[in-house]
Amino acid sequence: MEAHRFTSNQGQSLELDICYPCQGMWFDRYENLKLTPDAVVELFRLLHEHRAEQHMPLSSKLACPRCVKPLDKGFDLVRSGRYITYRCAGQHGRFSTFSSFMVEKGFVRHMTRPEIDDLAQKVGAIYCTSCGAPVDIRKDHACPYCKAAFSLIDPNAVARALEGYAQASAKAKAGAAHASTLDIGDALVALERDRSKAERERQKCTFSTSADVSDAPFTGDLLVAGVALVWGMLN
Repeated sequence: MEAHRFTSNQGQSLELDICYPCQGMWFDRYENLKLTPDAVVELFRLLHEHRAEQHMPLSSKLACPRCVKPLDKGFDLVRSGRYITYRCAGQHGRFSTFSSFMVEKGFVRHMTRPEIDDLAQKVGAIYCTSCGAPVDIRKDHACPYCKAAFSLIDPNAVARALEGYAQASAKAKAGAAHASTLDIGDALVALERDRSKAERERQKCTFSTSADVSDAPFTGDLLVAGVALVWGMLN
């Protein structure tokens, strides 16, 4: 994990530990409730900067970084949906995936059936925003593994959540538009180009002789595509 400092809503320094390959972050107790709107904007910037990095699956067993005891997996429910939590039984804090954090903060909305059908014409498979499993969007209209509905980051919801932070709010109100299915599809294709380019660069640096990444199956990441749309809105 990489440590990043933010300003809390109490004016103090707040340090979050972020793992970009597994798309998750560690919150010490109550830290998830202390992020200011400008800290959330900075978090979006960091996620956008690391959008092309190779992602790794979560370990089946996660441990608390403070006491090294196993984390308890559970679920929480908010208006925007259900999300997975990994909590320390000793109350040291919690591990949250990026997608769970977005659901917790109300930044996402469920996709409609027409949106799913339209997106399936451009992207064959997506990663489930809830559990991270790859799902064939052409056959399934909900995740067959965790049963969660497909969801995406809603720029309008993010803009509402950032009200009170003048600069971000002004930009959001001036440029916010409802994310269309076409926008999401275009963002997914652009993301794949970024990742393919990054992987080719990695192969050059390591003198890899593996197959060209363009031959690999394309699985769209709705979370990262949504981050790209939000970051474009804020800038």
